[in-house]
Amino acid sequence: MKKVHSVEEYVELNPTWAEALTRLRNIILKTELTETVKWSMPTYCLNGKNVLGLGAFKNHFCLWFHNGVFLKDEHNLLINAQEIKTKALRQMRFMSIDDINDAVVLAYVKESIANQRAGKEIKPKRVTKTVVIPDELDTVFRSNSELNTAFKTLTPGKQREYCEYISEAKRDATKINRIEKITPMIIEGVGLNDKYKNC
Repeated sequence: MKKVHSVEEYVELNPTWAEALTRLRNIILKTELTETVKWSMPTYCLNGKNVLGLGAFKNHFCLWFHNGVFLKDEHNLLINAQEIKTKALRQMRFMSIDDINDAVVLAYVKESIANQRAGKEIKPKRVTKTVVIPDELDTVFRSNSELNTAFKTLTPGKQREYCEYISEAKRDATKINRIEKITPMIIEGVGLNDKYKNC
């Protein structure tokens, strides 16, 4: 897709929907949203936060509401374009310029601004993986308090790397060899793969 630098350029690149996109743009510009271009698409922001965008496709054009999941959608106009992937984004899709009801579009835009002002947004969930200490390492910890203490001071990521390194070994003898190999590294406070990360 061609990189777009202005809303005018975006409209020109979509002649089929040019008049309709201009009409939607004029509705949005009646509000306090700031017009910009992100991802080569017209995007409208409030205090630097994305509120909505314009989109043009082969068979339709649309408004993207970045946190549309919070809109009341009294007219049942919003769709989730990617059911499994999309949590917050909702699309108001149009097949022709005649589908645009200026007053309704403006009401949705104003509600999305109010929601942004109120801080309504879905924050991405951080997945925290638990550290599963292999039995072999746990046994060594009981007899080596220095190693145990040093391990606890490592970041959860480094702890996980060491535990996975031991657990991946199929044979018990290999697991013991790996523990012996990593013991000085743990005591030094370095991660299993630190030497590669600094390259």
